[in-house]
Amino acid sequence: MSGGMRLTVLASGSRGNACVVEAGGATLLLDAGLSCRELVRRLHDVGLRPESIEALIITHEHLDHLRGAGPFARRFGVPVYLNKGTYDRCEGTVGRLPERVCFDTGGTLVFGGLLVETFTKCHDAADPLGVVLKADGVKAGVLTDLGRSTRLVEDRLKGCDALIMEFNHDEQMLREGPYPLAVKRRILGREGHLSNEEAGALLEVLSHPDLKHVVTAHLSEVNNRPEMAFQQARGVLDRRGLTRTRVHLSSQFEPGPRIVL
Repeated sequence: MSGGMRLTVLASGSRGNACVVEAGGATLLLDAGLSCRELVRRLHDVGLRPESIEALIITHEHLDHLRGAGPFARRFGVPVYLNKGTYDRCEGTVGRLPERVCFDTGGTLVFGGLLVETFTKCHDAADPLGVVLKADGVKAGVLTDLGRSTRLVEDRLKGCDALIMEFNHDEQMLREGPYPLAVKRRILGREGHLSNEEAGALLEVLSHPDLKHVVTAHLSEVNNRPEMAFQQARGVLDRRGLTRTRVHLSSQFEPGPRIVL
């Protein structure tokens, strides 16, 4: 592609997460929580060849972000980028990698004209990170698996043209739902996941007139409904007068739309 940026969420949810970014002459995969076979199928579904993936970046070691990383990297010879804390936790899961590149959280990775800025976030993993993507004057933020917002998160994600962000659960549905108490406490905790309301509050802080797209991501199949997440995001944007900002729902079962910036 020439100029701009394209983002496609291949899958998002507790069964598996993966997102493709095309920008600056590079094509990257953020997380690989699906099987290798399913990653290949979904890449083909959105018109991309698996061989076009130049690097795979892992945000943290939980299986729904890691499941297909090793097999995909070995099959297509893709280098895997992750921080040391994440690698130490997942070495036995990913197995031998064709190329492993460890970086420090807070640093910036460069792939041609695409900059990938990393920052720490609050989640119950070894060293979890969020990502800001920059190319050709365009900025996008990818932030799921977040227990609470922080000033750092808000600072890094200011001024994004697009946001892929977590709207994990409805708090009442979670509290009244079938999950064991310990799991409920984990999700509701400061290193768990954002509720629709908490995500809406973060979106209100991050919204601005040039925000073009918001993708609601990592929705719980048990403790949320797509229309609830959509209405939360849409309501925040409408109150801010951002009626032209589009809201997209990610899916666990099929790729989302290709967002062009």
